[in-house]
Amino acid sequence: MRSAVIRGLVAGLLLTATLPPAGWWVLGPVGAAVLASGLRGRPARTRFVCGLAAGVGLYGPGLFWMTNFSAPGYPIAVLIEASFLAAAALLVVPGPGRLLALPAALVLFEAARGSWPFGGMPLAHLALGQVGGPLAPAARVGGQLLLVGLVGLAGAGLAELYATARRRGRPGAAAAGATAIVLVAGMALLGTVAPEGRARGRLRVALVQGGGRRGLLAVERADPGDVFAAHLRASRAIEPPVDLVLWPEDVVDVSRPVRETAEGRQLAELARRLHATLVAGVVEDAGAHHFRNAAVAWGPRGRIVARYDKVHRVPFGEYIPFRSLIDRVADLSAIPRDAVAGKGTGLLDVPAGDFGTLISYEVFFEDRARAAVRAGAEVLIVPTNASSFGTGQVPAQELAAARLRALETGRTVLQAAPTGYTAVVDWRGRVLAHSRLGGPAVLHRTVARRSGETWATQLGPPLGIALVILTLVLAWLLQNLSALPSAFLAQRR
Repeated sequence: MRSAVIRGLVAGLLLTATLPPAGWWVLGPVGAAVLASGLRGRPARTRFVCGLAAGVGLYGPGLFWMTNFSAPGYPIAVLIEASFLAAAALLVVPGPGRLLALPAALVLFEAARGSWPFGGMPLAHLALGQVGGPLAPAARVGGQLLLVGLVGLAGAGLAELYATARRRGRPGAAAAGATAIVLVAGMALLGTVAPEGRARGRLRVALVQGGGRRGLLAVERADPGDVFAAHLRASRAIEPPVDLVLWPEDVVDVSRPVRETAEGRQLAELARRLHATLVAGVVEDAGAHHFRNAAVAWGPRGRIVARYDKVHRVPFGEYIPFRSLIDRVADLSAIPRDAVAGKGTGLLDVPAGDFGTLISYEVFFEDRARAAVRAGAEVLIVPTNASSFGTGQVPAQELAAARLRALETGRTVLQAAPTGYTAVVDWRGRVLAHSRLGGPAVLHRTVARRSGETWATQLGPPLGIALVILTLVLAWLLQNLSALPSAFLAQRR
């Protein structure tokens, strides 16, 4: 048991080292291999504890940013997230079939924690650690879950090769391990030649970052008027001609519909002066207990031409699940109102083009980008706001998520944040330009408008998850079939 716990903890620490801002992607397969060795030949209880230890090693550092918001909630969140990995470890058969079971279980574990509870918790996703490595192109084949599966398969293969070298492997284990490594390499190569869409024009963009203090909680946030003024000042550095100006999320905070406000009139004037489409993040009151978080677009004539209200809200950040119940046992004064959930694909059809909009947290969700691209998006835009995070951990993960969305969809991704990172990512996931954290900035770039669909966009996660479940069933069948000869011999005796 002790050995399994140590191996699990080491595996988790290796996996968390792949996450941004560290980004040591090569440690992903190594961490998965250590986890595989800790599960090998172990009973169910030991596998569960090993997986739990791996989860603590992964999410203890990976979710450390939560301590800035809730010190008591941080260890609870770590244990909840770690329990997903513990459950995955239970699914890994200890004998023959483990080579298939480990990657399949890791995929199911990430799919589950990315969707439940309260819509999921995709930060510290294992795929984020591979965006800078050679496996990344495979995302356009099967999305971020395929990257997770490849990390698991590579790790399982390495574990088999190591066991053979230590003379602990079954006959044929070395060949199976080598085959797994070859399959991983082949899938990465397939990603480099898989469909990635096609160019259909150019777009001149200006991404605005107003700058300001970082690490401010909601109760001590900067004055909304100061934030708006900072972005107006930064916008003076925009150099025409430009087709699209992108402001961050939550930098226009008004108590009534924005078209009726002074801020709305100033934004309309800015769009007219630049003769450009301007998209800005707007927060509007929606009664005493609710608000709307939207991306609003002004056309070159200064009129509002499109709007998208955020669909995937941040639980315990933009709304409180079971508020009436939790309010009896916790102080909710820091989050006094709930965001109203929006609807739709996120497509903004505006004079500058068709833009798929992912507001902040939504960039971590593959389905939001896929919905926008299938609706006709030529470029993905991400108005976001990570100013409440005092370290670079979440901004770095957010930028990695933007790179994944670019790879999966074959679309340029434009991200604007009040204090960073503001960035331009091309359709192959390469960061063409990014700001520094904290200060004001304006990024100018001419980028590609694109059409067409990748395989990941066409197929989506459901088919992959179904294949993963079948793989797990096959692994357990192999485990049970391998036990039949031993049982038969025992009966003969």
